[in-house]
Amino acid sequence: MSQSGEGAPGLVQEETSRSGWLWILLALVAVIVLGTVAGRTFYGERTPRIHELGGGTMGTTWSLRVVLPEGAPAAWVGAIGDTVQARLERINGLMSTWDSGSELSVFNSTRDTAAIPLSEETIAVLEIALDVGAASGGAFDVTVEPLVREWGFGAGDAKLPEPPAAASLDRLRPLVGLDRLRLDTRDGRLAKAHPDVSVDLSAVAKGYALDLAARGVQRMGGSDFALEVGGEVRAHGVKPDGSGWRVAIEAPTPGARTIYRVIELRNEAIATSGDYRNYVTIGGTRTGHLIDPRTASPVPWRGFSVSVVHPEAALADAWATALSVLGPAEGLELAENLGLSAVFVFGSEADGFELSATADVAERLER
Repeated sequence: MSQSGEGAPGLVQEETSRSGWLWILLALVAVIVLGTVAGRTFYGERTPRIHELGGGTMGTTWSLRVVLPEGAPAAWVGAIGDTVQARLERINGLMSTWDSGSELSVFNSTRDTAAIPLSEETIAVLEIALDVGAASGGAFDVTVEPLVREWGFGAGDAKLPEPPAAASLDRLRPLVGLDRLRLDTRDGRLAKAHPDVSVDLSAVAKGYALDLAARGVQRMGGSDFALEVGGEVRAHGVKPDGSGWRVAIEAPTPGARTIYRVIELRNEAIATSGDYRNYVTIGGTRTGHLIDPRTASPVPWRGFSVSVVHPEAALADAWATALSVLGPAEGLELAENLGLSAVFVFGSEADGFELSATADVAERLER
């Protein structure tokens, strides 16, 4: 046989081989596509979406928007909600002044100046409170509880038609002050300097509970979420479209909810304090619920709010209260000196409201 005759069939075999591989490739693509469609049909769409959960505790409500796969098992989603609820109730059970059986209420009712062992959580909150109290020059002081009750702002207290007598306030002054508490963080104990000293942690406990619950969401597999408890928000990661979690800062309008500015949170928390929503009339004068420990009286009503942005909700919560007591001028100066991110909104005759903020956060505010 000639070499040319032997070569012709070889060319035919090469073309056949190429055609076969093409069909095999097309078949593999078809299998992959059909497998993907079938998998999604069987297991559910795996693209991320926002799952919404909520509940009530601590005398308020909580809501969670967490990014999970579309087909996330209901048991997983439910377990995340249960974790948030349990952690919030844990802190409420320890630090509520409305619950006579809480750890803090028992400490307040104990007429003993000996050091008393407290839970790890309560000690941690007290340490934050005392640090903020010292840094704020006493504007934030958790021993203000006797004054809160004297002014009728305590748990179950009747509202006062007139301000307390000056003599009554003078009698309580020795019970108020950062030096009225002796905190031993190493042994987890707290002591009073006077048997009648009592503590109110409401201005920091909710923020701490929010932090604790947020860490619970992360432990359960949620890395992108926004958790809100009673108006305070802690956010992590992004939404499914890649955008951040946008939170509204309200205008301090009594009896109404109006968005004044919006801020996008970046793995941080925001807490707001003010006198525009929670106030009463005593002796014919509009009076806010915030007590200035330094004067033993409520802060004069101004119709303003202050929001603090911080990586930790507990510190945002405490500092929002401290700066609210100090007011827009003194509070803003202190925030700038300490490197805090703060936004003050208050009434103005010019356009209804006026804003002042620390430089780092002012540029982040959206109309």
